[in-house]
Amino acid sequence: MEENVLLNDRYLLQKLVGRGGMASVYQARDLMLERPVAIKVLREAYSRDPAFRERFRQEAKAAANLSHPNIVTVHDFGYDKGRLFIIMEHVPGTDLRTMLEQRGRFPVEEAIPLLVQICAGLGYAHRAGLVHCDIKPHNILITPDRRVKVTDFGIARALASINPDELTDIVWGSPQYFSPEQAAGKAPSPSSDVYSLGVIMYQMLTGQLPFVSASAEELAEMHRQAAPVPPRKINQDIPPVLEQIILKILAKEPSARYRTADQLGRVLMTFDPSRQPPTQPVPPRAPLSPASPPQTRPSQAPGQSPVSAGNNNLNIDWVTVGLALLAVLAVGGLIPFWIWVYFTTNPPLP
Repeated sequence: MEENVLLNDRYLLQKLVGRGGMASVYQARDLMLERPVAIKVLREAYSRDPAFRERFRQEAKAAANLSHPNIVTVHDFGYDKGRLFIIMEHVPGTDLRTMLEQRGRFPVEEAIPLLVQICAGLGYAHRAGLVHCDIKPHNILITPDRRVKVTDFGIARALASINPDELTDIVWGSPQYFSPEQAAGKAPSPSSDVYSLGVIMYQMLTGQLPFVSASAEELAEMHRQAAPVPPRKINQDIPPVLEQIILKILAKEPSARYRTADQLGRVLMTFDPSRQPPTQPVPPRAPLSPASPPQTRPSQAPGQSPVSAGNNNLNIDWVTVGLALLAVLAVGGLIPFWIWVYFTTNPPLP
């Protein structure tokens, strides 16, 4: 579709910003609300299929119900000029794929806060019953102030509508990032998104993917069978505990991973200094003055028992003892007075 096209007499396509296998993404303007938006226009071949249009409508409705700071907001969707399209908020900045191409890898202290935000957005979707199914750096947007936005829930499906034993000929996701169960054609689950995020985490901290092949079939087999190179063999700056977390995320069996992005996010927060409570400084111990050597316990005299030796060191507050005795005498002296008062007001019967 060309630029400067008006969709539904409202959305003006201004600039092509990305093109994928299923759709093209445009920077556009909402003429009614006078605001910038992003528009994802599906390829004509998909738009002509009535069954696909209905599935797209259901998925767009589900995505539009997600409202979270770390998820790109879906404003609208429609069909015009033979094309399905979805209207999303415009997010300034770049995507994680571009940053990885420019930088190679991230320091741990910079990668963890970004990953925690991704987990927050994905975790919210998982609690709403949605699986992203296509987590990859291209779908992770990062604003200039380091706000992370997960986008493209276009193929997300409600978990309630998925049979866990369902098999499909469609392989969800991108070959470099999809989970072993997705590679086998099985229905995705929240732990599938966690696996894909684990691949991203591996790439961010090592600068390379855990599995590389020119063949999608070979990649699928590697995701299902091969063990990744331990990330510390590539980057020694990765803490050993963090390496164990990455390897757990990349487990072949879904039950061996973190079940949801929320669980992973809570674990990663322990590595995020900005989210840790400040530690209380321990006051330094005052040095001993040369003029006042440390006091030692007096030695026990010959023939003196330990108890009697310790009694020489007792500091008795005689003033307090005296006041206590005086209080006892005062209370005791009032007892006869109260007895007299009782019998005066209550004389015994004759």
